[in-house]
Amino acid sequence: MSVTTAGAAAKPRPMTREEKKVIFASSLGTVFEWYDFYLYGSLAAIIGAQFFSAYPPATRDIFALLAFAAGFLVRPFGAIVFGRIGDLVGRKYTFLVTILIMGLSTFIVGILPNAASIGIAAPIILIVLRLLQGLALGGEYGGAATYVAEHAPHGRRGFYTSWIQTTATLGLFLSLIIILFTRTLTGEEAFRDWGWRIPFLVSIALLGVSVWIRLQLSESPTFQKMKEEGTTSKAPLSEAFGAWGNLKIVLLALFGLVAGQGVVWYTGQFYALFFLQSILKVDGYTSNLLIAWSLVFGTGFFVFFGWLSDKIGRKPIILAGCLIAAASYFPLFNMITSYANPALEKAIQNVRVTVVSDPANCGSLFNPVGTRIYNQPCDIARDFLAKSSVKYSTEAGPAGSPVQMKVNDTVVPYSADFAKSATAALQAAGYPSAATNKDVIKMAHPFDIFQPRVAAVIGLLFILVLFVTMVYGPIAAALVELFPARIRYTSMSLPYHIGNGWFGGLLPATAFAMVAATGDIYYGLWYPIVIALMTFVIGLLFVPETKDRNIDHWH
Repeated sequence: MSVTTAGAAAKPRPMTREEKKVIFASSLGTVFEWYDFYLYGSLAAIIGAQFFSAYPPATRDIFALLAFAAGFLVRPFGAIVFGRIGDLVGRKYTFLVTILIMGLSTFIVGILPNAASIGIAAPIILIVLRLLQGLALGGEYGGAATYVAEHAPHGRRGFYTSWIQTTATLGLFLSLIIILFTRTLTGEEAFRDWGWRIPFLVSIALLGVSVWIRLQLSESPTFQKMKEEGTTSKAPLSEAFGAWGNLKIVLLALFGLVAGQGVVWYTGQFYALFFLQSILKVDGYTSNLLIAWSLVFGTGFFVFFGWLSDKIGRKPIILAGCLIAAASYFPLFNMITSYANPALEKAIQNVRVTVVSDPANCGSLFNPVGTRIYNQPCDIARDFLAKSSVKYSTEAGPAGSPVQMKVNDTVVPYSADFAKSATAALQAAGYPSAATNKDVIKMAHPFDIFQPRVAAVIGLLFILVLFVTMVYGPIAAALVELFPARIRYTSMSLPYHIGNGWFGGLLPATAFAMVAATGDIYYGLWYPIVIALMTFVIGLLFVPETKDRNIDHWH
């Protein structure tokens, strides 16, 4: 592999009108792909009730979330399949196929009969569609990023590929807006019954627009030139992953760039939303609006940091984002608690809760996929406390002693109605009731952002989004520049989707499992902090700076 480095003094040529259309078409199509992908996650609880109705509520929610996770888990396989096709056949036709698969799969979810109508076939078809979505997304991103980068003039790749980086956030934002609009239009009861299908059905119009625009595009000039010269790869997979020289770069890209980027991204958008809803007990309407406003204010910074990476390099911005995020998460999430649910914060500080049990009867609560059912009283008690956002510790009792909970000086023995008696003791000591807590933040309408506490939470969430833009804005350019053109689509797609689909996608469930296992609502933050610091160290020591590489001549 030889690398041609352009001189720093070379002036970047301006983008032509055709190339600007390339940026728009690639970005717009990818926005719609992310929209399709996130709809499921936003509506997981309703989908669980529709397609897993044969099971108890807790179990159906677990199955719905597992089906959502399946879409993340198969993304690397989509990267391998479509990356290979993209390096063999071309960038344009490959991401035409991926958007067709994604759009049609999403539309079919909208018309799929539920379990009450067709029984076990409903959840099976749903999971198959979810897997197809994950495979399609695995192929889409690498194609769009490669295609745009290979059209962009030298010295401006960071700026132009950063528009692709806005698409995941814009797709999430679009899905939240359409869901909120449909909910308001239909009413909550009708939305749960049939209205949830509307956002899925809308995707067919988005698909039509995306395909029409992409059909008008020409092939990437870099790929076209390789095809004319006969230098395209005949075996992209073996070249990308079978030769240590390139495999080493794939691993460095994963651990020295993308893993940290993935956890910072998912912490700033998805774990923040989960933390507001599941731990701080902010209602779904308010928490979605808070996240949506932080995205409105923050999205432009993807482009800013992409532009800046053309000036000072990809590495400094990505690694600085990982380091600053790792150093800031604990104080930021503490402040979010303080403004969003001050009564809970006060209780956590002032109420001592201890589960006393024979250690032999206490198992591990680490349950990242949420499928375990607890039978031991010690585990049931601790699981209840974790889901109630109660900070607790575990104390070893005498061998064979019954389980009990201490709330300050009050002792609550474990019994059949433990949840009821524990709730009463906790509320008497100062823990707020989720149903009647007047201190929890609440928005009356989408523009109710001038309450001091609402503005403060949006500001804190904006800081989290700012970290996301630092690590994510330059990542596409960095990955494209790391690999030679003949195997670029294949090579860059796999570390991207492992880093984001696995390290990032599994973050909310893993972080909450860590919270449940320790009794500390902030303990899950150690997961993104450790991964981000690992990426900072590996990236700093081993990943090369790539902003001056001339990717057109690097075959």
